[in-house]
Amino acid sequence: MRLVIATCSVTYAGRLNAHLAQATRLLMVKADGAVLVHSDGGSYKPLNWMSPPATLRVTEPDAEEAEAGIVEIWTVKADKSDDTLRISLSEIHHDSSHELGADPGLVKDGVESDLQRLLSEQIDRLGDGHSLIRREYPTPIGPVDILAKGPGGTIAVELKRRGDIDGVEQLTRYLDLLNRDPLLAPVEGVFAAQQIRPQARTLAEDRGIRCVVLDYDEMRGVDDAESRLF
Repeated sequence: MRLVIATCSVTYAGRLNAHLAQATRLLMVKADGAVLVHSDGGSYKPLNWMSPPATLRVTEPDAEEAEAGIVEIWTVKADKSDDTLRISLSEIHHDSSHELGADPGLVKDGVESDLQRLLSEQIDRLGDGHSLIRREYPTPIGPVDILAKGPGGTIAVELKRRGDIDGVEQLTRYLDLLNRDPLLAPVEGVFAAQQIRPQARTLAEDRGIRCVVLDYDEMRGVDDAESRLF
């Protein structure tokens, strides 16, 4: 893995377009070809990235770019599409490479991933006339859990075990990007979780996002209806 801390600006061009103004950021180049752009905040999520397979090409700036203070250009192109990530570096503060070796992988409890799988198989829980487009629909800022087709257009679903305000904010960012794509717009949001906090529900409904509470046990067929009091 290569780690570069640099003052840079970033432009993503493809199905969706996005731009990051000049700032100091962490650039990660992974052995599988992925390139990720991180800020010193926002938890684990990159601001932008290019997923593998992709090819990184490093070039010198032209005369106009050099006069503007740019010292290096990174062009990352997806191997299977026309998507391009262009990083203009004005100053490199740190540059190092590290051999991490093989990783055994993360063991998850599977609840959120199971919710995603079950809802994709039971997409009619969102209402009549819904159909699945795909799970983990990619965007420049992260994958949307489920993208579906509803009677009124495209539906973007964000899934959480416990729905909080952060999840609503995350879905809002996805909706902003997806609604810029004329092939998908208009895109409506659905915030789905086993539990949704009142503050999150209020914020979601204020932004026109529909909330859906999911019963995990009932969805996987282990709910004992006879033992319920209500």
